[in-house]
Formats: sequence, structure tokens, C-alpha cells
Amino acid sequence: MPNPKDLTALQLPTGSSLVADETENRLSLSLESQALINLRLTRETELRLQVEERFGLSGSQAFWAAGYWLFARDPACQRLIWQLDETPTEALLSGLLVPADTAGCYRCERTLFWQLPQPWLGDSLTGCYPQQMVISGGKRHPRRPPKPSCEVYRRFDSRLGAWISLRTVDIDEDLVRFNRWQNSPRVASFWQEQGSLEEHRKYLGKRQDDPHTLTLIGCFDDQPFAYFEAYWAKEDRIAPFYDADDYDRGIHMLVGEESHRGPHKVASWLSALVHYLFLDDPRTRRVVAEPRADNAKMIGHLQRQGFYCEKEFDFPHKRAALMALGRERFFERCSLT
Repeated sequence: MPNPKDLTALQLPTGSSLVADETENRLSLSLESQALINLRLTRETELRLQVEERFGLSGSQAFWAAGYWLFARDPACQRLIWQLDETPTEALLSGLLVPADTAGCYRCERTLFWQLPQPWLGDSLTGCYPQQMVISGGKRHPRRPPKPSCEVYRRFDSRLGAWISLRTVDIDEDLVRFNRWQNSPRVASFWQEQGSLEEHRKYLGKRQDDPHTLTLIGCFDDQPFAYFEAYWAKEDRIAPFYDADDYDRGIHMLVGEESHRGPHKVASWLSALVHYLFLDDPRTRRVVAEPRADNAKMIGHLQRQGFYCEKEFDFPHKRAALMALGRERFFERCSLT
């Protein structure tokens, strides 16, 4: 895997390249060959940044680019201290920067930076859907927004040197690969959804028609490798087994392509999936999963990404482990690059 600290450029979902020339005391950033900002760096307990020269883009765009470069290059970096002559009003309003204790100083916090939805959500960003409580299936829950039909998330993983993206399922395009994945003995041992093409078309169609479930295809460099289901926990069968919040999301996960298995790939796609769900609605405070209680490998992958086992419980079809990850814990500990 590439070492993020060896990179000289980072790709953005817009197709642009953020290019850097970094030394111990200087950082110069450019976007598609256009100079963006020159910074002086002071590497103390916390990394301090002073603007030497700023070019075409707005202050917020330049501050964001510097944050992305420095946080992606060093997953252990938790905050940046900006020393600025002028109040960065736009950056303060968005949460990109927050005031520090010293006049003229502002903090860029890793935990806040990765909660900013753009550019990771792209055109799928719809804002915070208004709340109206409804009852369906005997359960009271918020009315859910219309489901997207597009790519919903894209980010360059600098540790893998590859794009990780999520798009909604297209049944006609994805049916054959979904059928192949479900009929793999490895997948079938956990999902138990072996079947014909027609049976799997009905399976996907049922979930597509279900307003509480979003079906997704995971891609590395635009090559499909996995199928995910993201569901609103309040309306799901899991709701009676824990105190489900109105905006909790749950996940079901299936890696179909053998070439994309392994802990380093799981770390990339699982963090991307959780990141997307927390960005999709800022009211989501928890993501849950319910793997089979004896699926030690999957439980281990989840724990390495910050999930904890709240308890074991019995579904009609399996003994399950309730794995949960809170919003605060994810953004405090996430190692997104």
C-alpha cells in the first residue's frame, strides 16, 4: 500500500488534483496547476499555519484544501492552528474553523473537518430533510426522504492509492453480479440467499421499493466489488432489541469479489460506508450492525473501525451481535485519509 506521506498529489471527486510541495517549514498547494496558497508551518505540539500568500480561490476553499492535505497525509493529526490577520467568517459559519483561545488564532479540528459533506457527497447532497412523524408497519418514525439514484459518495483513499465510491443499485446492470455473489459458498454461509436470477431480481426489487432500505454497490476505482444495504433502524426488525433513535442507520455488508477481501480493504470500504451514512443526515447519531454472533472475523473488522458489541440477542433466524458506533466516537477516532 502507498504511504500517504510519500504522496505529492491527492485526487478530488470533482476530477481535480490537489498538488503539494511540502518541506519541514513550508507548504505550497495548487489545484490543477493553479497556485492556491503558500503557508509557513511551525511543527510544535500542534501544527501551526501562517498564510504567506493566497491566490485565486476564496479563503474557505484554500483553508479546506490545506486541511485535506494535512489530515489525509497524517491520520494521527488531530488539529491545525491557523494564525490569520482577518476573521475567516465563512469558514467559521461552516465549522471548518473554530476560534482558539488566542486572538487571531483559529482551530481546524479533524473531528469537524470530516463532517463537512462536500465534496464527498457530490450531487447526492439534499440537505436535512424536514421532520414529520408518520406510522408505517405499526411503527412511528420520521418520514424518510426520497431515495437517491446515483453515485452518493466518492473519496480517494491515499493509503490504498484508489478511489472508494458508493452508488445505488441498478437492478438491470447489477443483477448478474449480485446473483453470482449470493451463490458463492462463502457469502451463502452468512446471507443464506442463494437463488436464481429471477429470485434475486425480486429480492432487489423488494428492497428498492422499501422506503427504509437503500441498496448500494461499493466500487474500488469504479469496479464493483460489494453490495451493501443501509436501513433506518427505527423501522427495521432490529428496533425492538435496542433503544433505536429516529435517525439511527443500520448496515448489511457483502464483499463479492475475492480480489477485494482483506483487512486493508475492509478498513477502506467500512469507514467510507459509515462516513457516508453520518454525512447523509447530520441527525444520525449511531450506526448499527447485527452480524451473526459467531462471525468473529466480521465482528473483528467492525471493532477495528470503532464499533463495540452492545449485546447478543436472538433473531428468529440467527443469534446476532448488536454492534454499534456512535457519531462522536467515529469522528474522534476515524483515520480517514
